[in-house]
Amino acid sequence: MTMTGYRERFAGKVIVVTGAAQGIGRAVALRAADEGARVVLVDRAELARDVAREAGANAASFLADLETYDGALEAMRFAAETFGGIDILINNVGGAIRMRPFEAFEPVQIDAEIRRSLMPTLYGCHAVIPHLLARGGGTIVNVSSNATRGIHRVPYSAAKGGVNAVTQSLAMELAERNIRVVATAPGGTEAPARSIPRNAEGDTKEEKAWMGEVVAQVKQSSFMKRYGSIAEQAAPILFLASDEASYITGSILPVAGGDLG
Repeated sequence: MTMTGYRERFAGKVIVVTGAAQGIGRAVALRAADEGARVVLVDRAELARDVAREAGANAASFLADLETYDGALEAMRFAAETFGGIDILINNVGGAIRMRPFEAFEPVQIDAEIRRSLMPTLYGCHAVIPHLLARGGGTIVNVSSNATRGIHRVPYSAAKGGVNAVTQSLAMELAERNIRVVATAPGGTEAPARSIPRNAEGDTKEEKAWMGEVVAQVKQSSFMKRYGSIAEQAAPILFLASDEASYITGSILPVAGGDLG
């Protein structure tokens, strides 16, 4: 089925997409808008405003630091006030800041990885529940990672393992209240150069070498021996968000060319 066959899949739905300024989040937000959703793009980067304009009249942006609970709370409040409620939350914020052997991580760097890749999802889930209940139910899609098994990213792996646990536990807790909680676990993904760097301090020569080892491991672990595309990551996220996945909850879908993580 072509994309046009899904054109109205999200008609009447309000979707919040976090981390929507670039990469997978940007692709998800644009496609959701194209399929009829009213979309709120949340990011701490001004670039989210440009993506919202690209998405069209039924899109709005909100700048927030989702590593804080207040940021998540205000983002959900804005979405509900702007479009009258929330039906779907896609928790996409996260990403490894550094790649290095675990013993080379400093304690402050470990804390930063957990704050970046676990807390926005945990806070987002908590902040959106009252809004979903007010609609009589809804869906949360968490973007995890298959890097729960991988080298040089142990703190990030721990954070994404936490996302998986949140997904499964919360799905069990909320199923009787008509709220589904699901996740995808992307593998390595080809993307344009980042407008906002993952590590504002830049990578040392040694870190660049460690990153090269990560890339080699990720491709070798994939049955397909390649990275996926952004489109190949966005499509499963939107499937799980849609009513087509109405009997799926608590599941974590690997999207990594056969590598289960």
